[in-house]
Amino acid sequence: MSTTTVSRTGKNTKQFVTIPRAEYEELLVFKKIIPVFKPTKSELRAIAFGRAEFKKGNYSSWENVKHELANRRSKPRKKTT
Repeated sequence: MSTTTVSRTGKNTKQFVTIPRAEYEELLVFKKIIPVFKPTKSELRAIAFGRAEFKKGNYSSWENVKHELANRRSKPRKKTT
């Protein structure tokens, strides 16, 4: 089995990862297909705000959101003749 070592230089550190060559080549294919997302400053602020709200417990469960959306869609309609 052939392996590939990928090195990456960060802030004052070097990081090495050793993975099989086939997996590395598959990773390169995904890198071409899926672009890297770099959030803007306002998006980073929104993410930080959301995380802070989550820590405080200010969030709704998915089941609750689904229930509220279903109730909005199923309002009684007037009968027409």
